[in-house]
Parts: sequence; C-alpha cells; structure tokens
Amino acid sequence: MVNLPALIAAVQKDQTLLTDIRSSVERSVGFRVWWLGQSGFLVQYQGKHLLFDPYLSDSLSVKYAQTDKPHLRVSELVIDPRQLDMIDVVTSSHNHTDHLDAETLLPIFAASPAVSFVIPVANRAFVNNRLGCTSDFAIGLNDNGLSVEIAGFKLTGVPAAHNTIERDEAGCLKYMGFVAEFGPYKIYHSGDTLWYDGIVDILKPYAVDVAFLPINGNKPERRVAGNLNPEEAARLGKEIGAKMVIPHHYDLFAFNTANPQDFVHEALRHGTPHRVLGLGEGITLGN
Repeated sequence: MVNLPALIAAVQKDQTLLTDIRSSVERSVGFRVWWLGQSGFLVQYQGKHLLFDPYLSDSLSVKYAQTDKPHLRVSELVIDPRQLDMIDVVTSSHNHTDHLDAETLLPIFAASPAVSFVIPVANRAFVNNRLGCTSDFAIGLNDNGLSVEIAGFKLTGVPAAHNTIERDEAGCLKYMGFVAEFGPYKIYHSGDTLWYDGIVDILKPYAVDVAFLPINGNKPERRVAGNLNPEEAARLGKEIGAKMVIPHHYDLFAFNTANPQDFVHEALRHGTPHRVLGLGEGITLGN
C-alpha cells in the first residue's frame, strides 16, 4: 500500500473561507483578494466580486489518472464552487482546463445566475462547446484597446504568450491576460504567460496596484506549456512598476509546480514588492 503525502493545507477553506468573504462585503475602504489555488483569485470591491480563472475541481486528476502524465493534486481544495453565489464577473484567460473547467464554472453559473463571463473572443466556439452555453453568453475581448465594464470592474485584454502569442485567422488572441480597473485601483492577472517582447511596454502604463504572475517556469519535459519562472516574475513586477506581485500557478499538481520561496528570494533581490498568499488566504489592499 502506497502512503501518499499529506496535502498542503489551506489557510482557510469551506465555511470559514465563505464566512471571511461574506464578512467584508460592506467594507468601504480598499479591496480584498483571496487566492483560491492555481491561478484563481477572488477580488472583492464595494460588495462586488470578480473571479479570475478558477479551478475548483479534480477533473484533471481524474482525466489523467491512468496516463503517463498523472495530475496528482498536492494541495487541498479550498471551496466547493456551488458555494460561490456572490460572483458578478468570472474570467477564463485561455482554453486549458485549469483555466476553463466545466466542473468549476457550471456550478458557479448556477449559483450566481446573473454572472458575466469574460473570455478571449477567439475562444468563443470552444467555450460554448465545453460549457454548453449559448453563443452570446460569454463576453469576448481582444487586445484592440476595447474594454468592458461590469459591476464596476473595467476589464481590458492584453496578450499572453503560452508559449507563444497565438491568434486565430481573424487576428484575435487565444491566450490573454486581463487588466481590471475599479475605483482608484488597477490590477493585472497574467493568465498563463512567458516573457515576450513588448510585455513591459504594454503593462507599465497601467501602474498596477497588484500583478498576479505565474512562477512555475517553462520546462519542456513536463509536456505542458510554460510560464514565467520565479526570477522572471519578480523582475517583470519590478519593471512594470507593480506596487505588489502575488505569485500563482504552483502547489496544485506535483509535476508542474514551483517553490514560492524561490520567488520571495528573487523579489527581495530585485526589490519587488510582493506577498505570497496561502491557499484560501485573504488580504486587504488599498486601505
């Protein structure tokens, strides 16, 4: 009998996490952020909620269990998506399942029936097929300077390279990051991306309060598309002038992770303001 290692414990999960989210809905100063695991972040501002790229299931572990690339989960699941009944906007930055998971998104849509769903417009047909939604359900963005404002969150699409900047035949991005502006604040969620020519020039003018950047790196032997590594994430945060960098895309699958302390080391070396969140942990910013 094989003894599997204990899962990385959440700082808070389930009802404790839900209570924390609900307890600050009436907060009038600043905004709050919770890390829900992998690339999923919940942002709360003036009682409204923006959810970036949630993955809250074991669908990939089940899908790859009997293959030569098992997706062995190493951390606790922080919340059942059916409990997220307060979501106003949810994003999917690209079509990989840990960013576009039917077992996560459909329960959220059912729990928050007024939710808006924002995607790269190039992915609409794929999204509709995976989720079984109507052709006009998702709101499509590209990097053409056009934005959409929902529940007080203004979302703008920016390119992501995973591993390259890929476009459809109409020139629309298949991999994106999102800049969200709300009140006096601006934040950047990278989606999955490598460093590419022009990324600093695109992001620096936003002077973001927070940049959510991946740190799991680019290792071809994993046979999955890569991301920024800890040093690149720290350096990018510094070069774009982010007031804080919060890392993501680690501590989910055993074969595709990174040590967040390597990011902390690089952030200190580059002088990059940073914060590493535990699973389910919330932080108050801008107060």
